[in-house]
Amino acid sequence: MHTTEHDWITTPITADILRGALDLEHTAHGVLPHRLPAWARAQNTDGQLAMAEAQPSGVRLAFRTRATAVELDTLPTKRVYTGAPPRPDGVYDLLVDGRLAGQSTVTGGNTLAIDLATGTAENHPGPAGTVRFTDLPDGVKNIEIWLPHNETTELVALRTDAPVEPVPDRGRKVWLHHGSSISHGSDAASPTAIWPALAASLGGVELINLGMGGSALLDPFTARTMRDIPADLISIKIGINLVNADLMRLRAFTPAVHGFLDTIREGHPTTPLLVVSPILCPIHEDTPGPAAFDVSALGAGKLRFQATGEPAERAAGKLTLRVIREELSRIVKQRAADDPHLHYLDGLELYGEADAAELPLPDELHPDAATHRRMGERFAALAFTADGPFAGHGVRPRTPSGTTRGSGRSAGGSGAPQEEEAVMVDAEQRCRREGRR
Repeated sequence: MHTTEHDWITTPITADILRGALDLEHTAHGVLPHRLPAWARAQNTDGQLAMAEAQPSGVRLAFRTRATAVELDTLPTKRVYTGAPPRPDGVYDLLVDGRLAGQSTVTGGNTLAIDLATGTAENHPGPAGTVRFTDLPDGVKNIEIWLPHNETTELVALRTDAPVEPVPDRGRKVWLHHGSSISHGSDAASPTAIWPALAASLGGVELINLGMGGSALLDPFTARTMRDIPADLISIKIGINLVNADLMRLRAFTPAVHGFLDTIREGHPTTPLLVVSPILCPIHEDTPGPAAFDVSALGAGKLRFQATGEPAERAAGKLTLRVIREELSRIVKQRAADDPHLHYLDGLELYGEADAAELPLPDELHPDAATHRRMGERFAALAFTADGPFAGHGVRPRTPSGTTRGSGRSAGGSGAPQEEEAVMVDAEQRCRREGRR
């Protein structure tokens, strides 16, 4: 499976060189990163959440080495939708000292065939493949390999032509974020181009991304997971999944939000906590869910969503995005009277009507790559700058001995420095123009 022109060293893939994952499941092939712990997964019965949390959005290998060549064997699971165009292979982003230095994909792997018309799925096993990066600069450097945000990825073997060691703690603060498929990175170009990753890079913080497609549903086990994760900054972006799943009415929504926030506060009583309401989604602004696939679009080989509720149903307590924004704003204002570290951000500031006119949602629900970049830049400007709720929180203060205060944060790990973001963006665009894989 691997090349022979190098004297390879195989390094076990363990938690100390993996960032952004909360659990490692040992499989017949290697290890599978999870973004929910085993106890939380045991309480879940939803196949959508099970798939989403096992897709490694924000998860990356991070190590320090002199290696000039790196190989990573993986077994991806790729989704194929019946009647729809093939999805592109998931992208692996290579960062060298915080700069995007290469991109690659893995062919083969398992295939999950999903029939949206019948709601059935069938798994077809396939072979593992290899991601290979060569001609890396000589000398000691920090390497990060960001895994595809939208492909379940079993890690089989890591090989380098020089020894590796974990990246030392650089004192960055850990940002824990929870959201929907938009935060998961749906339709973003690559794992470092999802909006939370871009915002974390600009803010100079380490990302733990609990953005999970179709699954920002105020689940108590997600709140308890967030309660128990060491974090310096926390945000939750909720609303769209509650509407498009038609999961609850306003009567249940309000206490569920309070309960979710209460649970997080049990473990993080004074941590800056930012509640973000939904971005603009025209089909659900005033029309409740559930959302459904547009069958006529599927017949034309396109994925598109539509709202199937009726605006009049709001009177019976059905949720729309406009209703959720108003209620979230009210809840945060009420609680902030006793919680000065609780903040609210209107999602329309990240993507609103003017943005939709310029960059419409291609499938009526998910932002494209350009919109992810815009949202990441705007979130960083709103949250991490001087007047923002996360202001001054990029680096943990150091003790006189030079170590950082607080416990080690194995889930946080390393990330692209703020000052290197412009270089990273330029390199990313150059890599894509040149077709480097």
